[in-house]
Amino acid sequence: MKDKTNQFLLVEGKDDEHVIYALCEKFKVSETFQVIDSKGIENLFSQIPVRLKSGINSLGIIIDADSDIKSRYIRLKKIFEPIGFNLPEDMPEKGLIISNQEEIKIGIWIMPNNQISGMLEDFISFLVSDDDKLMPVVDETLNKIENGTLNKYKQIHKSKARINTWLAWQEDPGTPMGLSITKKYLTTEKETCIILINWLNNLFNV
Repeated sequence: MKDKTNQFLLVEGKDDEHVIYALCEKFKVSETFQVIDSKGIENLFSQIPVRLKSGINSLGIIIDADSDIKSRYIRLKKIFEPIGFNLPEDMPEKGLIISNQEEIKIGIWIMPNNQISGMLEDFISFLVSDDDKLMPVVDETLNKIENGTLNKYKQIHKSKARINTWLAWQEDPGTPMGLSITKKYLTTEKETCIILINWLNNLFNV
């Protein structure tokens, strides 16, 4: 068993933390790392050089792409390359894992799937069953609200409104995203989910 005091996964907030722990429990991922709630993207970015100077073995990063995945990745390249990590030109589809000359391993996953703009809520939406009957009603409802210019949310946050509306209509209304995995409201058999789990295992357990 690897020493979890030397392996860390930085995430933006509590929702990310709870989702990762729920997925690790579901897939029985070995508890060889600590998930750290960075309390925001800028705090996460500022932690990276500090963590890498503290004698760790592995450091993982999970962040939202938000509206521009390319600029998010470029920001990470500008942080990592001056401290000895030569990142590829483009973000790999299955997540990034590389090591430096000191064999410190880093991993990057950009929500929802390393390829498109979006966020954690988009990833969670991927886990809704294909034959779900509620999500089409959610989409129809949100479209009606937007057509009537009644929505208070910005378009960039539509995925938050979408998945939280869907969760509000479950057996236990308003169940948090992490707990919705535990309660099996969501399916974890989707390809993107499996790829994320493989990335976590390859980063921390290989």
